[in-house]
Parts: sequence; C-alpha cells; structure tokens
Amino acid sequence: MLRVAIIGCGKIADQHVEAIRRVADCEIVATCDRERLMAAQLAGRYAIPQQFGDAAEMLREAVPDVVHITTPPQSHHALGSACLAAGAHVYIEKPFAITEQETRSLIAQAERHGRRITAGHNYQFTRDMIRMRQLVASGFLGGPPTHLESYWSYDLSDATYVGPVLGNRQHWVRQLPGQLLHNVVSHGLAKLAEFLSDDLSTVSVTAGQSPVLRTVGDPFLVDELRMLIEDARGVTASFCFSTQIKPQQNRLHLYGPKNSIIADQTTGSLIRETGAGAKSYLTYFVPPMRMARQHVKNARQNVVDFCRQRLYQDFGMKELVERFYESIRGRAPVPIPYREIVLTAELMDRAFDHIRSRSSVDRGEPAALCSRSGPA
Repeated sequence: MLRVAIIGCGKIADQHVEAIRRVADCEIVATCDRERLMAAQLAGRYAIPQQFGDAAEMLREAVPDVVHITTPPQSHHALGSACLAAGAHVYIEKPFAITEQETRSLIAQAERHGRRITAGHNYQFTRDMIRMRQLVASGFLGGPPTHLESYWSYDLSDATYVGPVLGNRQHWVRQLPGQLLHNVVSHGLAKLAEFLSDDLSTVSVTAGQSPVLRTVGDPFLVDELRMLIEDARGVTASFCFSTQIKPQQNRLHLYGPKNSIIADQTTGSLIRETGAGAKSYLTYFVPPMRMARQHVKNARQNVVDFCRQRLYQDFGMKELVERFYESIRGRAPVPIPYREIVLTAELMDRAFDHIRSRSSVDRGEPAALCSRSGPA
C-alpha cells in the first residue's frame, strides 16, 4: 500500500485526490499547505487523517512514499528536492519547474536518490492519446512522423482563473518568466517533445498580445504564442497557443510518410487520415464519407465508454497517476521519459527567452511582438 501526501491544497488538489482514489493499493495519508486552513479543508472534504502547515514536518511525521506537489511553480524545485531527500517519489504538477536547469536538477536528484519523478502532463494520457500511440506503434503512419502540429487554446472568459491573474499584477502567475503562457503551454509542447529528438536545429518564436487582452490595459501580458521547430533529423513541428481560437482547439496532428493521425482532446476523438485517394469526381464524395464515418464511430465509442463509466473528466490524470505508481512498484518504466520532460522545459525556455524580460518591462518597452529564428 503506497502512502501518498499532497503539498498544495488549492483548486487542482481536489482533482489529484479524485484521481488517486481511483487507483488501487494506495491511500492519501496527509495534506500540507502553508495556509493550514487550506490543508484542513481538503483533508475534511476527503477524510484524510493528517494535515500540516509545514512540508518538512509533514515529511517527518507522515513518512509518505509518494508526494504530489500542486503548489505554484516557483516552489517546485525546493519542495521536490526536499521530498526526494526524504526518500519520497514525486509527482509535480505542470509546469514541472521554472527552467530547464531546474528540471535537470530535479531529475538528477531523483536518479541519485533512487526515486521516481514525473511531470503532471496528464493530457498525454487521455483516451485519444493512448489510442494514437497504439496506432503509431502499429506502423499506421508508414514510418516515423515527418511533421507535427500541436494546438492548445485557453478561454479568457474562465473568470475563476483568469480573473484573479488579470486583476492582480502580484499574482504568482504574473511572476513567472512566461507569465500566463508559462502556466499552460507545457501540455501542448509535451506532445511535440514525445516525437522530436533532443537535438533541435531551429526554433523560431513569435509571441504577442491578443486584441481582447489589450482591452485589459496591461501591455506586458502575452497570450498568443507560435513556434516553428526542426530537429537534427529534419522532423519539423509547429505549436500554436491562443486564447482567441474558436472553437477551442486542443489537439495533435501527426503527419507520416504514408498516413496521418489527429488526436483531438476537445472531443475525445481519434481521426485516421489515409493516403488512399479516389478517382475523378469521387474525390469530392468518398473522403468526406470516410471522415463522417470516423466521427460517428468516435461518438459511438464515447457513448459506450460513458455508459460503462470509463469516460470521465480526469481520465488522463488517473491514468498518469496509476502508471507512475506502477513504475514506483517496479512493474513499469516511468510514464513520461525524463528526456521528454527536459525537452519540454527547453522548448519553454526558448519561447520565454523571446518574450520581453522583466528588465525590458521595467524600462517601459511593450511586449507586443517578438520573434527569432535560427539555431536553438
């Protein structure tokens, strides 16, 4: 039985508790938050026996096997290091760390202590992403992907999160190097990291502010990001993060030498695009009918999974937690290879290097648009 503790008892902590409770042979033994009341409230909602206001005390008294860190990212490196030194395995919410350097440091510490560590990239384990990997492994693409497209969008009308961020310049999100982008883009970039090599030959970045965000009156908050990437093998990729795309797009498009795949997380669908064409005017009828048949099949499968209670909002997190715990028990490798966690952090560093630094903001230079291309 794995003993699990949670540090950081804000909104996302409830989702972690719900996911952990779906996994067999584990129990949540403690909650911890600098605001002791938050720890007590989370523990009260889920009948968790111990609550703490200090992480060091929690590690000593509760002696957890696994710690989930769901605090603001600025504290991830210090808390992760303390948990690893205390002998615990660590699950860290996204973004894994502030920089690539901190990311490498945490992974090195985990390996030195003989512990497992993972990043909260739960959208890597949704049902459509799992089916996508199975299809890639079967050879459907006709070889390794030649081009990747990742789209990730966010709705600024979600006042529960965006409201406090936009209304308070001292909010912890505003103190991140990438501000709003820093807290959300890792999900979309992690999808690219899975298929790109570690050796990036080119990274080109454009970042700016949407017309909607300009109405807030803060010229330094960026909410639009585009990236073009090429690795040493010649595999290319594009990433688009936007608050303005409607309908929202959270998906990955893999292009292969023979066929292509779309994993659409917004609708929980997997679309196969085959290279087989149709002659003459049939090209206007046959391919659309094939696509329509796939959409119907996806809808039918989602209905079946919902009725069988296999379709729920935190499926990806539950799947990631379960796989991570299996790796701790020695039954499986870590669910997200460490090189992918590092590459995701590198891509984030590359992006934020092209967004105006805090020093340029202090000089009053607007961060409306910045770009760069060339060797990464």
